[in-house]
Amino acid sequence: MSGRLLGNLLRFGKVLRGLGLDAGPARMIGVAQALEHVSIGNKSDFHDAARSLLVRRREDMALFDRAFEAFWRKPVSGETSLDLRALGEQRRWRSPAFAPPAPQGDSRAPEAGGQDPPASAVVLTYSPAEVLRHKDFGQLTGEELTAVRASIAGLAWRLAVRRTRRTRPGHGRLPDLRRTLRHALASGGEVVIWERRERKTRPRPLVVLADVSGSMERYTRLVVLFLYALAEGLDPSVEVFAFGTRLTRITKELAGRDPEEALARAARAVPDWSGGTRIGESLKAFNYRWARRVLSRGAVVIVISDGWDRGEPELLAREMARLQRSAHRVIWLNPLLGSPRYEPLARGIRAALPFVDDFLPVHNLSSLEDLARRLEALPGPRAPRRQAPAAAGA
Repeated sequence: MSGRLLGNLLRFGKVLRGLGLDAGPARMIGVAQALEHVSIGNKSDFHDAARSLLVRRREDMALFDRAFEAFWRKPVSGETSLDLRALGEQRRWRSPAFAPPAPQGDSRAPEAGGQDPPASAVVLTYSPAEVLRHKDFGQLTGEELTAVRASIAGLAWRLAVRRTRRTRPGHGRLPDLRRTLRHALASGGEVVIWERRERKTRPRPLVVLADVSGSMERYTRLVVLFLYALAEGLDPSVEVFAFGTRLTRITKELAGRDPEEALARAARAVPDWSGGTRIGESLKAFNYRWARRVLSRGAVVIVISDGWDRGEPELLAREMARLQRSAHRVIWLNPLLGSPRYEPLARGIRAALPFVDDFLPVHNLSSLEDLARRLEALPGPRAPRRQAPAAAGA
C-alpha cells in the first residue's frame, strides 16, 4: 500500500471517529491489512471490506455509507469537499474534535492510470484545534480550557482485553463434549464433527491513583475531568483513588452525568485536596486496604503524579515494588514530562521509576490520545519486570 493511500485511509478513520463510529487505530490497521487482499480499483469491494471491519451496529451502516461516499468520491472540476455538518446529525458518542474540513486535494483511493492528488493540502493547514492538542494544560486560557474540557469528554476509551477461564462455543482448542454429543444424537448417533469451545475475553480492570496535592494544582482540575471521562467511558471497569497526604477512594463521587458536579463531589470527599504529598504512605494504604479487592483479574494501574514527595523514598520504593508485583502493568503519568527540559531528579520519582513499566507525559490532549491508544493495544503477556534484585523480595 502506498504511503499516500495509507494517509488518506487514516484521515478517513479520523472522519469516522468524529462522526462517532468505532474506528480506532487498531481497527484502521486491520482495514489497511485487509486492503492487501482487496482490489483497490474496485470501489465496491473496498467499501464492503471497510464496512465489515468498521461498522458494529446495523443503525450505523447508513452513516458509514454516506461518509464513505463523501470522502472517497471523485472530484468535480479538480476539487472535492467533505461537509460533515450534514452527517453530524447522526453522531452518537461525541462531537468531532476538528472543524469540518474542506480539502483542496482529492481524498480518494488512486485509480489505475490516474495521478495521485497532493495529500499535503489536507494536512499542512493551520488549525486552532490542532494547536490546542499540543498546548500544555497549565498554560490554557479560559476559552481554551472550555474547548479542552469538551475534547477530553469526547475521547473514546477502550481497554485491552484478557482471556478469562470461562469458555463459549467457538473455534478454540477445547472440545465441547455436550454440543458434540447433542449433534451426534440428532444425526443418528454418529460423531461426525467435534465441536469446540474458546476462552471468553473481557476488558482488563483499570485502577487510577491520582495526585491532588498542591504541586499538581495547575493540572488537578483537568486531571479529575479526565478521570471522570475515563470512568464514564469504561464503567464499571475503573476504580479511582485520589491521594495527597492520605488515600481517598472517589470512584462513587465521579459517577453521574454532570462532570462539574462530579468534580465538586470529589473535592469535598478528599480532605487533603491541594495539600502536601506522601506518595509512599498513600501507596501503602492502597496495597494493604484495596489491592486485593481491585487488582484481581490482571488489572492495569495508572499513577498520575509529578513525583514530588515529602515522605521517605525507601517506603515509596518498597510500596511501588509491591504494587508492580500485584498489577498486570504499572503506568506512571507525569505532567512535567512534557517539558523538554524535565529530568526525573525529585527523590520521589527516582525511587518509583525502577518499578514503572511505562513512564509517560500527561500535559496536553495529544498525550491523552496517545494514552488511549496504548491502553487499547496493551500486550497480553505480563511485562518483564525491571526491579532490582534487592527490591524483589520487599
